Amino acid sequence: MSGKQPPRRGLGRGLGSLIPTQPQLEHNDDAARSGTSHADGSPGESQPPAAVAGAYFAELPVTQIVANARQPRQVFDEGAMAELVHSIKEIGLLQPVVVRKTGEDAYELIMGERRWRATQEAGLDVIPAIVRQTGDDAMLRDALLENLHRSELNPLEEAAAYQQLLDDFGCTHDELAQRIGRSRPQISNTLRLLKLSPAVQRRVGAGVLSAGHARALLGVTDPSAQDRLASRVVSEGISVRGLEELVAVGETGTDSRPRTRSRRPTAPGLADINERLGDRLDTRVKVALGKTKGTIAIEFATLSDLERIVGIIDPRNREDRPI
Repeated sequence: MSGKQPPRRGLGRGLGSLIPTQPQLEHNDDAARSGTSHADGSPGESQPPAAVAGAYFAELPVTQIVANARQPRQVFDEGAMAELVHSIKEIGLLQPVVVRKTGEDAYELIMGERRWRATQEAGLDVIPAIVRQTGDDAMLRDALLENLHRSELNPLEEAAAYQQLLDDFGCTHDELAQRIGRSRPQISNTLRLLKLSPAVQRRVGAGVLSAGHARALLGVTDPSAQDRLASRVVSEGISVRGLEELVAVGETGTDSRPRTRSRRPTAPGLADINERLGDRLDTRVKVALGKTKGTIAIEFATLSDLERIVGIIDPRNREDRPI
């Protein structure tokens, strides 16, 4: 891989996906508490999140935030901090910190000092943050729980939101299960996605790996083996069932193949080209060779994912090029 890559941004914003990006006016508080966004108040899975009273989302310069002088934790585990720094460099910060405004362009941390420190160590200039305008933790927690119904998050964003509600807002697994209508095992399985390697998490967030594939990969404890299997899933189109069988029999090397999948004979080196292109573009690539011509099919999940792929293929088409 050659050439300098643009800095990665987070795949999602965790709880930041569930709240507005500017302060809410006071007269909107009743609508915010009602949890409805349609005129008839009818619920809908694809509705945007309702306004959250007393909080909004922003990306803030890390230098504008100061630590909370009343923070009880003074010692941070170096190993865990190094893992967090590596994860932030790879996929960005999924869980925003919580701050309060203390002046013009000045904020104080309420929750998330470990994330704030790790973001600085990772060399990032901005950090996703929930700017809290009130002191009512319960109101903010309840509004965010309600908005989990209304926002279509990818599995990784959903897991990050669950974890932050548990850690920062004192929410319990039972509260999560009851408020969003899911079972505790479902919540536990979603939370386990945060244990995947950063490379696998990036593919889950981009939509090139399904949540089913991600859960199957949790059966592999070695991060490098997880990455190899994820690359094969993307390049070879392995089904969730096929991946589960590979994991069950311990076939995590690069030379093994799904036992239930028959493969057509291909030209020498074609499979290697498939795998190299898939790894380079971080998506599924299929190279087919016919009698008179060949084709290359490149899969993408969203428009932004397509723009990412085009930027890799032709750097002249990246965002900094005038349109």
